[in-house]
Amino acid sequence: MNEQRTADLATPRPLWELALLYAKLGTTAFGGPAAHIALMEDEVIRRRHWLTHEEFLDLLGVVNLIPGPSSTEMAIQIGYRVAGWPGLLIGGTCFILPAALLTLVLAWIYVRYGMLPQAAGFLHGVKAVIIAVMAQAIWNLSRTAIKSRLLAGIGALAGLASAFGLNVLIVLFGTGLLSVALERGPHLRGMPSRAIAALLPKAAAIGFVEASGPAATLSLASLFTVFLKVGTVLFGSGYVLLAFLRTDLVVRLHWLSDKQLLDAIAVGQVTPGPVFSTATFIGYLLGRVPGAVVATVGIFLPSFIFIAVVGPLVPLLRRSPTVGAFLDGVNVAALALIVVVTWHLGRASLVDVATIVMAVLGAVALIRFRINSTWLILAGAVVGSITTR
Repeated sequence: MNEQRTADLATPRPLWELALLYAKLGTTAFGGPAAHIALMEDEVIRRRHWLTHEEFLDLLGVVNLIPGPSSTEMAIQIGYRVAGWPGLLIGGTCFILPAALLTLVLAWIYVRYGMLPQAAGFLHGVKAVIIAVMAQAIWNLSRTAIKSRLLAGIGALAGLASAFGLNVLIVLFGTGLLSVALERGPHLRGMPSRAIAALLPKAAAIGFVEASGPAATLSLASLFTVFLKVGTVLFGSGYVLLAFLRTDLVVRLHWLSDKQLLDAIAVGQVTPGPVFSTATFIGYLLGRVPGAVVATVGIFLPSFIFIAVVGPLVPLLRRSPTVGAFLDGVNVAALALIVVVTWHLGRASLVDVATIVMAVLGAVALIRFRINSTWLILAGAVVGSITTR
């Protein structure tokens, strides 16, 4: 079994296999970035053995430290790790495309009929099952991330800091530096040059913010520029995305009303795949199909560039004891953030006996019987639709 697992990890995966996996995830991955990452953990580690838990956690730690949608960047990074540069493009594109196409259809309905289809019952069940998927990922990843009592304590501190509202980046960087200080101590010799290079995309992002000026009129070029800026500098959740887009599109440029923007964010939240597919909806409102295309490309393009720069450095960074200690700290912090998100989503999703039972049974099915999460999501959708009629 161990020999077969080693062979699986060492063998590059066919592009068609990667494309099918991420097309499936892009169609069924509801629940936001933390839920998407949980589904990826189930598929690429437990079911396909493409990565080890430690490799997966290293990638997760890195994507949490750079701007952009974390689950999309995980798809891009995993694609690169298992299939090289073509995999980088295929992994990200196949994860993004289903959500973008579904969002485009919803945007067409919205423009034509002035309203969005209702999906409350469908999501009622899906969200409950997603909590079970996230619980399974926490269980699996914790056994690798928590390598010592020291890291367990650091992770607990990170979770408390996040729960009390401390900025995500401060939690991640602070936990990484605390881990270095406690683990390396007198051996600390500073970050190697490659680690500094890994932070360059962030500096570039800051420079882009300062250089970006107001767009005078609505055009495809100005639309692309707005969404490219957002994709380059945005850290955080869909609510942070709402703040960024409102500042540019409602307040500064007056291209959208508040109602239109909230409807766009709602579409990003209820469709599968990355929440940044909101850009597709807004692009269609402002420029129909060409606008949807340039907005979508603009907001996701920086993620491909960041991963192309940082992705190849991850194995090199792990070889440094100092950077390894930093990544260990970041990894337990990332795990703690998933725990906090799961807690908040659970409070919002598990609202009656039916959803609690679905979540508990789903967790047992995943952890004990290793049921494919896709089937559970489909079952949750059916049960949710029935129970809310």
